[in-house]
Amino acid sequence: MLRLSVNDEVSRLKAVVLGTAKSCGPIPKPEEAYDPKSLEHILAGTYPKEEDMIGEMEAFSEVLKKYNVAVFRPEVLKDCNQIFSRDIAFVIEEKLIISNILPDREKEVDAILHVLDKIPEENILHPPEKVHVEGGDVMPWNDYIFVGTYTGEDYAYHITARTNSHAVEYLRNQFPGKKVKSFELRKSKNARENALHLDCCFQPLGKGKAILHKNGFLVEEEYQWLVDFFGREHIFEISADEMYHMFSNVFSIAPDVVVSEKNFKRLNNWLREQGFTVEEVPYAEISKQEGLLRCSTLPLIRE
Repeated sequence: MLRLSVNDEVSRLKAVVLGTAKSCGPIPKPEEAYDPKSLEHILAGTYPKEEDMIGEMEAFSEVLKKYNVAVFRPEVLKDCNQIFSRDIAFVIEEKLIISNILPDREKEVDAILHVLDKIPEENILHPPEKVHVEGGDVMPWNDYIFVGTYTGEDYAYHITARTNSHAVEYLRNQFPGKKVKSFELRKSKNARENALHLDCCFQPLGKGKAILHKNGFLVEEEYQWLVDFFGREHIFEISADEMYHMFSNVFSIAPDVVVSEKNFKRLNNWLREQGFTVEEVPYAEISKQEGLLRCSTLPLIRE
């Protein structure tokens, strides 16, 4: 049995589900794109090749194994993009919450049944249908749960709006001991402005640090709350171009170990200056689908 335990984004990782790029199917048609960045690359003829993405994920897997992390992988479904395991479920404390995701992607949950079978049934939560939530929008942070959301009246018309106000209420009810703090995200058909998930514009790190992008937030006071919470001097503020390249979507294996994309020179240098060990991996091809390292992981146990 797996004894789930996740209380933050940075404690020493012991077990994780890492997605897979195998058999991810043909290049989608433009009308099949789930996000503006994938659409951009479909139209430009630069959509990532399966073999390149498999290589990137294997490099990430090797780093995880180097730190003695138990790495689970989904069963490979034919012609199905299963890279972003963060979308399908997430863990808070000892509970695993199955996301209500885009209907096309529900079969991805079936592909991790061999993992779910190791979790006591009472620790698996299935939110009601009206609760829309994806793991990229949910960050447990000690006494808090940070949640990215979108509550505009045009929610239903934004394929990039993934987590709704019902999800915020659901998490409050399920975790009464936690302070659930929600943040309105900027949704746009322009990939350079769109914050698909909270982890596209914000990421807490160990050592009291954080990565932040102001324009990802619709409400300036909510952005300012995070600045005050972490302290301006502890924040690495990323530019619009850096947000587009997913600089905030790094992944912590431990409070002082961060996995980052090898091209993120400015960020990686800053992290090293702050005393972090930076494990660099190639992930630029996967980033073309508006997801990166955090998106590909579903942490199950952090010490």
